[in-house]
Amino acid sequence: MRILPILFNTEMVQAILDGRKTVTRRCLKHPFTVHPNGYITKPRGNENLCLYEPPCWKDDVLWVRETWSEDVEDGYIYKADYSEAFIQNPTIDVKWKPSIHMPRAAARIWLKVLNVKVERLQDITENEARAEGAKRCIECIDPLKDRPVIYENCNGYYIIGFKAIWNPTISKKDIDIYGWDANPYVWVISFERTEAPN
Repeated sequence: MRILPILFNTEMVQAILDGRKTVTRRCLKHPFTVHPNGYITKPRGNENLCLYEPPCWKDDVLWVRETWSEDVEDGYIYKADYSEAFIQNPTIDVKWKPSIHMPRAAARIWLKVLNVKVERLQDITENEARAEGAKRCIECIDPLKDRPVIYENCNGYYIIGFKAIWNPTISKKDIDIYGWDANPYVWVISFERTEAPN
């Protein structure tokens, strides 16, 4: 078992805290080759057929890096705990620090990896999109009956919600490679909340 950091944006941290997010997808970064037998290789040095290892393995423990700040009274505070109205209030002077700079000592969310697999991004199902923390696509819900409505070109309402949270996480220069429409290969990492390891 390894203990590794993993980055989540504020919206996804809130989904984890709410119990709505139990899986995450992370892009396989080019260059790599997917062989007919499912074996995935990535060049390393002079060798072209090295195993492309996933970012984590089953039973690894991940500590969540999230947007945070230090507070004199409370120690650490987390952006995910505050409403957007609070964050946008000009009278509040909180200096939020990027998740990438969060130390392990500030971690409050720990995840145990249950499974890791590879698939194409658009292979996601409705249930998997919901487990990603996606919300239902408003345009695809009948407001009077609170049930899905079939629209032309609508691939599902949680899937559309997932697409809405996926593309903003991809930089503009990489959107043609890793965006929804590019249908990249992704690591699918399922997890459950756990306690901090001793």
